[in-house]
Amino acid sequence: MKRITFFTLLLVFTLFLAACGGTSATETPTATTPAQPTAVVIPTEEPEVEEMAGNSIVDIAVADGRFTTLVTAVTAAGLAETLAGDGPFTVFAPTDDAFAALPDGTIEALLADPQGALTDVLLYHVVSGAVPAEAVVGLNAATTLGGEDVAIAVQDGNVRLNESATVIITDIVADNGIIHVIDAVLLPPSMVAEEKPSIAEIAVENGNFTTLVAALEAAGLVDTLAGEGSFTVFAPTDEAFAALPAGTVETLLADPQGALTQILTYHVVDGAVYAADVVNLSAAPTLQGEEITISVDNGTVYLNDSVAVIATDIEASNGVIHVIDAVLIPPTIAAALAEEAAMMTEPGTIAEIAAEAGTFNTLLAALEAAGLAETFAGEGAFTVFAPTDDAFAALPEGTIEALLADPTGALTEILLYHVVDGAVMAETVVTLDAATTLLGEDVTITVSDGRVLLNDTVEVIATDIVASNGIIHVINAVLLPPG
Repeated sequence: MKRITFFTLLLVFTLFLAACGGTSATETPTATTPAQPTAVVIPTEEPEVEEMAGNSIVDIAVADGRFTTLVTAVTAAGLAETLAGDGPFTVFAPTDDAFAALPDGTIEALLADPQGALTDVLLYHVVSGAVPAEAVVGLNAATTLGGEDVAIAVQDGNVRLNESATVIITDIVADNGIIHVIDAVLLPPSMVAEEKPSIAEIAVENGNFTTLVAALEAAGLVDTLAGEGSFTVFAPTDEAFAALPAGTVETLLADPQGALTQILTYHVVDGAVYAADVVNLSAAPTLQGEEITISVDNGTVYLNDSVAVIATDIEASNGVIHVIDAVLIPPTIAAALAEEAAMMTEPGTIAEIAAEAGTFNTLLAALEAAGLAETFAGEGAFTVFAPTDDAFAALPEGTIEALLADPTGALTEILLYHVVDGAVMAETVVTLDAATTLLGEDVTITVSDGRVLLNDTVEVIATDIVASNGIIHVINAVLLPPG
């Protein structure tokens, strides 16, 4: 009350002087003006404008001493002015220890890309508006200035962000927002997408490509398809390999650096070519050097007109896999591979093949009756011109019975007249005029209108059935020795 009375009297006295024209206005304020702000104004002006400018989020981070890396990063990204501006912002601020815990080279890599990755990371730590701790704990996510959400959860009394960073200090109030301190650096989900396995790893883990994986290992190509690069692999399933002619896989594995490598690299295209692009191509060059043709029929993609793509766009860290239902064979090695596979496949004997065919029952019965079955089941080589059951049935009625009644005579002679010593392939047969049989008499050979005829009347209707002890050529009639 005394203080109020004093100021009231002082004000009245000043007005009185002014009205009376006493001491000049420039002198009176000189003595009294310093006392007025000292007694009245100072309490209402604290804090000053300059002090408010020094209490921004950036100012606090600089002054604190635990955020030197964060301050350096914000400065490098050109975000210091933003975070020192009006806001308001909520900053989840990683400490220096949090940055130090990043993998070696990460900070340097971020600083080397200030307008890209670094800015993305920093903005992922900032939420628009001032969100105090009591509001944070009520959220399950918050959208950052980077555009991506940060997940929020409360676990055992701790606030966790993205299940990886813990909020260790809350509600540091700045003039333009709030700081919450965290113990780890947050990385945007778009930058930490789960790393995909390599093409080789996918093939191993899938379980449907065991033959392909074995082939890659044999050819020494696993490391290539497990390493860097970008490849498109048309991957044959185990069933596709199993459908190859008998002996083919064994032939390929026996030549890992040759035919096997050529076939495997014929399934690989440089670069990641997804299904949407594949369908627009008519062909694609492979790493083997030859092209595979591409066509679309009724919604199905075919390679080389016959191999169907049955699954697409299996993404790997180093490319993409499309699954196919058959093995692609480069045109330049197809013929040679078939020949090698045929040679490596162990066929049955002449007798075994005749038994399995089911169309040589009369011939087999005759061989048994004549005691020749063991001969044609043993070592050779022989060339047999084999009459079918229909050929025997075409003989005059009673002929077969008569022959079977004389197994070591006429029957043996007729059977031996169908056999030539050695394995004579069709390409050689057509060059002969005659061939001497095991009976000792010749069978004549002519080629007429593309047909091979024996003794002018008996036609060869199937050739080059390879047996372990010779060759079978099928004929449509029974050969009868001259005389």
